[in-house]
Amino acid sequence: MLYIFFVALILISIGELADKSQLLALLLATRYKAWQVIIGIFIATFIVHFFTTLAGQFLGAAIPPNVIPWLTGVLFIGFGIWSLRGDKVEENEADKGSTYGPIIATTIAFFLAELGDKTQIMTLAIAVDPGTAILTVFKSAGPTVQGWLAVLGSPTGVSPMARFWAVTMGSTIGMVLADAIAIGVGRLLGKQVPELLMRRVSGVIFIAFGLLSIGSVLFAR
Repeated sequence: MLYIFFVALILISIGELADKSQLLALLLATRYKAWQVIIGIFIATFIVHFFTTLAGQFLGAAIPPNVIPWLTGVLFIGFGIWSLRGDKVEENEADKGSTYGPIIATTIAFFLAELGDKTQIMTLAIAVDPGTAILTVFKSAGPTVQGWLAVLGSPTGVSPMARFWAVTMGSTIGMVLADAIAIGVGRLLGKQVPELLMRRVSGVIFIAFGLLSIGSVLFAR
């Protein structure tokens, strides 16, 4: 279960780098207090990812196991290209729900921004395959990596309920963590966050993850 939690947390944190919703978080943080924005982000993300993970588990159960690594591989390569392309946020997106106070305003704005966004689709993909496909690659790594895998546990054999909560909470906390760090860094740097660098880092990581997922099928042969 810990393996699934950290896969969701790490991948969503990386996916949030320079994403539309992170740019929205930075914009909202110029209007409201940081803690109000973070609470709103948590509420909105939890609601969206709760139902997204639920849908992902049903979808994963319907897809043949031998197809999943190819599907997630192609999706993550697509996420990488999406990241490299970049997103933009409009000023008026931060105004949605502004009459209801900072926390509710942030919740509404983030909820609407997250629907159909990259990180929501990523959460769906992780719920379908929470890093199971690339275990074959990790297991061929050195003893240090194998030691960490022994501590985190295998994603196989985890109950559907435990897997559901691991993906939901991992993706939600990953989103909140990435946005909280961005808000802090943005304030330290005078809001001049290195957006292009973050896009390139996340894009390259996701393309590599997608290739590893597809490669895991080839390595298993």
